[in-house]
Amino acid sequence: MNNQANIILKTENLCKYYGSGDSLVKATDHINLQIKQGEFVSIIGKSGSGKSTLLHMLGALDNPTSGNVFLDGENIASLKADALSKIRRRKIGFIFQAYNLIPALNVWENIVLPLGLDGKPLDEAFINDIIATLGLTEKKRSLPNTLSGGQQQRCAIARAIAAKPSLILADEPTGNLDTKTGDEVMALLKTSAKKYGQTLVVITHNEEVAQMADRTIMLADGRIISDGKLMIENEEEVAAHAEN
Repeated sequence: MNNQANIILKTENLCKYYGSGDSLVKATDHINLQIKQGEFVSIIGKSGSGKSTLLHMLGALDNPTSGNVFLDGENIASLKADALSKIRRRKIGFIFQAYNLIPALNVWENIVLPLGLDGKPLDEAFINDIIATLGLTEKKRSLPNTLSGGQQQRCAIARAIAAKPSLILADEPTGNLDTKTGDEVMALLKTSAKKYGQTLVVITHNEEVAQMADRTIMLADGRIISDGKLMIENEEEVAAHAEN
């Protein structure tokens, strides 16, 4: 069996540079990674390590300075804005620290809005199943300002899953939540991704969130310094890299 057939997301020498000369900042610097279909990967690192920059390029929100990003075998690194927009709508679900819900729309309307924008048929049974899985059945007609932070983030998760994307990208999804609520939201996100066969990539600084993943990638100064579950014998070396 060809292992490459299971790779949904891959980067080759992925670089994003800002400025020039003495002001040159290497936000990501020759990053090579592979993520398998159905895998849950966490990406960790200190502030300024390049986590969010990497996520933006993986999610077709930004173009790299150089290098390639392959999503479902297609190189998206150099595509134009219209093509990238289509890929984002159809293949990628986004979850951010800010819930980004539309205040005037209720839970159901927020969840199905992206489907309408893309002209997709509405699979009501599927949407209702997501809503039930995330514990929002009783809140379908509620406006965002009547929901708790955890409920709003669950709504954002449902919206990301609703279009049936193959990839879910989450940037600090528990950042605005208390520890207990954050743990509950992450457990639901992981359960939902597994249930619907979606690949999950989470940017986080929360060690407990990272430990829920199948694999953890650590960044420092725009480079990967560890890729995989951290092994005991490597912990001192990884910590030394992170501090430098």
